Amino acid sequence: MNPKQRLKDMANTLKMAKKPDKEEYKQHLRLVLLGIGGVGIIGFIIQFVFSVITFGR
Repeated sequence: MNPKQRLKDMANTLKMAKKPDKEEYKQHLRLVLLGIGGVGIIGFIIQFVFSVITFGR
């Protein structure tokens, strides 16, 4: 793909994009925070399990 066409496609994408309203933003924020919290909890559980396993030696 040539650079001129690529820039044209990027401009079209920006024209079509819209700013999310307040409710949509809150919903995305909740999902992102839930995902980060979920990954953190899984990491904590894995670390806790391995610390208990190695403490028993």
